[in-house]
Amino acid sequence: MRPWHFSTLGLLASTATQSSVDQYVSKESPIAQAGVLANIGPNGAKSSGAYPGVVIASPSNSNPDYLYTWTRDSSLVFKLLIDQYTTNDSSDASMRSLIDFFVAAEGHIQQVTNPSGSVSTGGLGEPKFMINETAFTGPWGRPQRDGPALRATAIITYANWLLSHNNASYVSDTLWPIIQLDVDYVGGNWNSSTFDLWEEVHAFSFFTSAVQHRALREGSALANALGKSTLASNYASQGDRVLCFLQSFWNSSSGYIVANPGVQRSNVDANTVLASIHTFDVDAGCDPVSYQPCSDKALSNLKVYVDSFRDVYSINSGIPASDAVATGRYPEDVYQGGNPWYLTTFAVAEQMYDALIVWKKQGCLEVTNTSLAFFHMFDASLSTGTYCTPSSTYGSVTSAVKSFADAFIAVNAKYTPLDGSLSEQYSRNNGTPVSARDLTWSYASALAAFSARDGHTSASWGAKGLTVPSACFIPVSVQFNVHATTAPGENIYLTGSVPELKSWDPSSAILMSSDNYPVWSTTVKLPADHPIEYKYIRKNGSLVTWESDPNNAFTTVASGSETLNDSWR
Repeated sequence: MRPWHFSTLGLLASTATQSSVDQYVSKESPIAQAGVLANIGPNGAKSSGAYPGVVIASPSNSNPDYLYTWTRDSSLVFKLLIDQYTTNDSSDASMRSLIDFFVAAEGHIQQVTNPSGSVSTGGLGEPKFMINETAFTGPWGRPQRDGPALRATAIITYANWLLSHNNASYVSDTLWPIIQLDVDYVGGNWNSSTFDLWEEVHAFSFFTSAVQHRALREGSALANALGKSTLASNYASQGDRVLCFLQSFWNSSSGYIVANPGVQRSNVDANTVLASIHTFDVDAGCDPVSYQPCSDKALSNLKVYVDSFRDVYSINSGIPASDAVATGRYPEDVYQGGNPWYLTTFAVAEQMYDALIVWKKQGCLEVTNTSLAFFHMFDASLSTGTYCTPSSTYGSVTSAVKSFADAFIAVNAKYTPLDGSLSEQYSRNNGTPVSARDLTWSYASALAAFSARDGHTSASWGAKGLTVPSACFIPVSVQFNVHATTAPGENIYLTGSVPELKSWDPSSAILMSSDNYPVWSTTVKLPADHPIEYKYIRKNGSLVTWESDPNNAFTTVASGSETLNDSWR
């Protein structure tokens, strides 16, 4: 199928004008909206018999088979639809019915016992289900702990709107039991590792932690509104702990957010950009604590992320270093050939549109040492400082950022087929659509980016004015003891999920003392109130033997010191 190509408009993506992007947005918006609705049961044209309110990821049933419903994808899609309904046109009775179908479907799915467990034993972390709301029992990367948080956020958005329209009984009787299950799960599992957003690695994930933090804040506010003060206080307390944990993902020396700490790859990943746009709160300004889209950390991270793809894909060849390029999940990706994704490229544009919304609201933008490299893409002479309207610098920079964001829309437009359909990916070599066809998330990401381009925002979720307790930055002392008998020449070492434990690198693992053999010991300063995973390893010359699975796991104390006593497995 022939692509949309901006050459048909006499333009290249890198030099796209506002009018050309306007034209694409105007054409693609109704197609994307129809694409989302086509993949939702019971009446979606491509929903393949999905039950009412069930979102299929894609109609594709082979290479890859996406004819399932994912909690994460479904929640992100319905968050978009709920935002549309509650902020734009709440008179659409068919959309209201579809949202209620979604609520009912998710309430049923929560109760389905699956390979991750029952509703009370971990089953909420199950990532995907059959489209008839039964369990998927095949092998998969489980658990995935972002789904409950995202589902809670979507339904809380609906609940808050209903409360403002005097429908408290439906919120209390129908929505709250579903929401509470999810927020309770988040509160009880935020400090446990997870399969990541892309279902490939088991570690801690920035995306997961960021959306968990949001869900806890929103859950606390809703609990308060419903008179459940004890729950509200508990959720807020857990939210404080997650906020503390979130600070550890920032790599200050390289200027980016580490997507999955301890995983042996670059960890430059779309996960971080997606986290920023899905935790955007216009009232929070450019707060770096919650990595808001216009914060210096998020902007620095965005540049590092985009630049990592400049030399990866053939279709990006020859594009100047200051121009937009196609982006994917992470530069080392090989899934389905490791190509650009529509949703990740739209996400880059959306983050910058979100930033522009806040700068316009504030009338100023701030350039720090952290974000300076990002702003130098638009004005190499710019120095740190605050630039406000009506200064020429503010005007020229915001105009350049808007053009840069539009250029990412133009990149996707260049590789969108003439019929406007959006698959999961497009070829890194020639831009033709590849992988799952009509991906629901691709369509939803297009609509979200277009909405942000028009200056629309969602309701605030409580990110304004958050502060990280100083105790988060005071390390605690942890003594590790392990009972292990060894052969001559053999020693015991310690490694784990944080830099202080050498990030799972056996070559730099910490040698433990055998002074009290057969107990080996070492004491390490670790971040306070921080989830940690670790293992002991044996070394004898070049021979390295790891302790058996699973990883040892604990959360450090909030202050002081502690001792762990283990036995070699």
